[in-house]
Amino acid sequence: MLIIMRLDASRKEIDTVKEKISSFGFTPHEIPGVQRVAIGITGNKGKVDSENFLTLPGVVEVISVTKPFKLVSRDFKPESTIIDVGGASFGGEELNVIAGPCSVESRAQILEIAQIVKEAGARFLRGGAFKPRTSPYAFQGLKLEGLEYLKEAAETTGLKVVTEVKDTETLSLVAEHSDVLQIGARNMYNFSLLERVGELDKPVVLKRGLSATIEELLMAAEYILSKGNYKVILCERGIRTFETYTRNTLDLNAVPVIKKLSHLPIIVDPSHGTGAWDLVSPLALAAIVAGADGLMIEVHSHPEKAMSDGFQSLKPETFHRLMNRLKEISTIVGRRI
Repeated sequence: MLIIMRLDASRKEIDTVKEKISSFGFTPHEIPGVQRVAIGITGNKGKVDSENFLTLPGVVEVISVTKPFKLVSRDFKPESTIIDVGGASFGGEELNVIAGPCSVESRAQILEIAQIVKEAGARFLRGGAFKPRTSPYAFQGLKLEGLEYLKEAAETTGLKVVTEVKDTETLSLVAEHSDVLQIGARNMYNFSLLERVGELDKPVVLKRGLSATIEELLMAAEYILSKGNYKVILCERGIRTFETYTRNTLDLNAVPVIKKLSHLPIIVDPSHGTGAWDLVSPLALAAIVAGADGLMIEVHSHPEKAMSDGFQSLKPETFHRLMNRLKEISTIVGRRI
């Protein structure tokens, strides 16, 4: 259920509605907007009688929300959410690129790549320190050492750090060393982790699961928002299909569909979506035309020596060329990098 307040509703009137919601054992979610102030209700097991709120001062109307995802839907918030991360944003006119290696392999490596992607125009540095891998024998990341290298690279270049958190045990450590938390495809269904991340006041990139539907992705985001963290950036990174010529099938349909259903920003990861470096650039360009709010791209100085996902990583010169093309395309679609 969604309670619509007058735009000029006083703080007292808004708090009175929230207190009334809490008195029923439900959770109120205040959602300020450009054209209206709304208060969402979660925690109810059945229909809530609208008459309980229509007579309260400042209330304009009460709307029933039928979708299973509520807080992430445009029914709750018609305007697109813009998430600011230290002056760089996702969801508005600005397009941002998150770039870097799949894994932090050494101090020299991440410092070098950080400088490369910054010079090309990226404002966010990615790199895995804790790596959930299919095989227990594969490289699992440098862990705390990797986080420290990422933080040093960020301080040196001014880039913002995006890195993956793989479990609740290491969440506080990763949060301390990053600007944006990434929840990987394998953890999209890790509800304990989603809830814990929802308790933090920190931006989150939530990747779509390997075989997840769009609704399942939005429901995973709902877990985070329901705990109070509204700073969620969705990420389309390809889904598993019958196709064998690419690592995954990059579902660009998801971008306009999610834009229609949800107010949250959505970015695209063409590196994991294709699994092949020569397919990354054309799909990155297509993603921007489809309406994506940003990109996540893997870059490595020596992909042939990478400890993970080298085949889908762009070399620095290829990444530079792509960034130049993205700047051209962004102006055509009314955005800017």
